[in-house]
Amino acid sequence: MSNRPIILGIVGDSAAGKTTLTRGIAQVLGPENVTIICTDDYHRYDRKQRAEIGLTALHPDCNYLDIMQQHLTLLRTGQAILKPIYNHDTGTFDPPEYIKPQKFVIVEGLLGYATRTIRDSYDVKVYLAPPESQRAQWKIKRDTMKRGYTEEQVIAELHKREPDSEEFIRPQRKSADVVVSFYPAKDEDSSKLNVRLVLRPTIPHPDFTNILNQGSDVLKPAIRLGLDRDMGKPVDVLEVDSHATSEQVQELEMILCSEMPHLRGFCTTQGNPEIGKLIGTTGEILQSYPLALTQLLVAYHMIKATEFY
Repeated sequence: MSNRPIILGIVGDSAAGKTTLTRGIAQVLGPENVTIICTDDYHRYDRKQRAEIGLTALHPDCNYLDIMQQHLTLLRTGQAILKPIYNHDTGTFDPPEYIKPQKFVIVEGLLGYATRTIRDSYDVKVYLAPPESQRAQWKIKRDTMKRGYTEEQVIAELHKREPDSEEFIRPQRKSADVVVSFYPAKDEDSSKLNVRLVLRPTIPHPDFTNILNQGSDVLKPAIRLGLDRDMGKPVDVLEVDSHATSEQVQELEMILCSEMPHLRGFCTTQGNPEIGKLIGTTGEILQSYPLALTQLLVAYHMIKATEFY
């Protein structure tokens, strides 16, 4: 591979699960090989200024999209940047940070596909689209547990942001190669999530039809492939139920890697225990195999992209 890093975009609304997805992908690729950038750092105004002006962080006018675009162009050619830092705890800005890109760069945030030049900077584009009721629960939990807000304040903020979510965030879905939707399994607790993966033909996906046919019968009840339409266009849809087991996920992982020898270093004989981890409603660490498989698939695409450079 040349010195140019492979760049992944992960876009979604606030508390859609971007950081959780990013963390596992970095574990698969090796944290030492990954530079992670959050586009919140490109906010134009701090929290107090946004309240005074009446803009939400989701509005393009509230962000330095031109600087983000410039930085992505530099990173794509392997050059370092001096990145701003937005501190979510204080709502203000910390001193900027010198960032030199590693082999892989993950850019996660709200407006990562806001302009064509920004979109063209990525090798792989992912959009997170959980049901809005699920996202609201996650945001309430995160902002009350980690950011010092009351539940009433978070609910009021969700209502305030809704017009900008509708106008600026959700339309970015159409730019993604993979659309990821985690949703609660019926009649199960909210920590157990199914995943629906929309696979657009904008990048070459693994041949899951062949992979599932190779797999044992134990794969099929929990992991399914079908055809559908998304935003009016035909797509493949891979679904993984919450009751998928570690053995099922590892079997799928091994089939993927055995078919592509150059990926074997990314696979492990026992799977990576650090992927698929998330924090439960009471702060406990849970293991989600649908999440693990999603992280594996996105990491696969990043490694696959190195073949072209």
